[in-house]
Amino acid sequence: MTSLFLISAVQAKDLRFAQISDVRYSQENSAPLKAVIKDINKQKNVEFTVFTGDNINKPSQAELESFLKEAKKLKTPFYIVLGDKDVNKLKHLSKAEYIETIRKNVRSYKPEKQNYTFEKEKVIFIIADGSKDVIPSPNGYYRDDVLEYLDKELSKYPERNVIILQHFPIIPPSNKESHYTFKPENYLAVLSKHKNVKAIISGHFGVNSEKEEKGIVHITTAGAPYYRIIDILDCDSANPTIWAQLNQAK
Repeated sequence: MTSLFLISAVQAKDLRFAQISDVRYSQENSAPLKAVIKDINKQKNVEFTVFTGDNINKPSQAELESFLKEAKKLKTPFYIVLGDKDVNKLKHLSKAEYIETIRKNVRSYKPEKQNYTFEKEKVIFIIADGSKDVIPSPNGYYRDDVLEYLDKELSKYPERNVIILQHFPIIPPSNKESHYTFKPENYLAVLSKHKNVKAIISGHFGVNSEKEEKGIVHITTAGAPYYRIIDILDCDSANPTIWAQLNQAK
């Protein structure tokens, strides 16, 4: 199953990466993640992989370490986004502890916080954290400090193409109110100030959806064994082509 969002195309560099979402890994149910990793490792020219939240089924140090042991079998570098299943301070896995555990177990992992920015082929990727480690719930919440970070980063790169990676969609892909994001209008107000965001890639809802609103492609991916291979064609043009291919590992 493939989808093509054609914005325009001029000759430039292309970029391919993989998205895995809502693995909800547990040591008792590791097969979906293993299957997806095996599939991605067969794909050609994948630059990196991003896990867009709910990476483990419950906030547990042991589960996270076991998840990371499997994730390190990817042939690509990987980045991690936090979801509502991942963190809970009362269960001794705060956001800071989660990131510290990743860095301790994956020497090549560079991000030091849950909100961060990186660049590939002149494309800017921003990770926006909507999770809560105090009283977690399935409703995402992009706090003021997260929106300030997003606004600041978008302002740094007015002439660059930006992709935002997050767990909680800002445009609901289905009518599932229990999963809606709290005060989405605040997030949308930040987006309205900038013209460089080309796509927002999320998970959380358990559905595969692609929508385009106001020039931004909103891609939502269901949990493993589904995953995406995403191509950004003509990376440094003003209007790149984004091709989001949905795959199902077996």
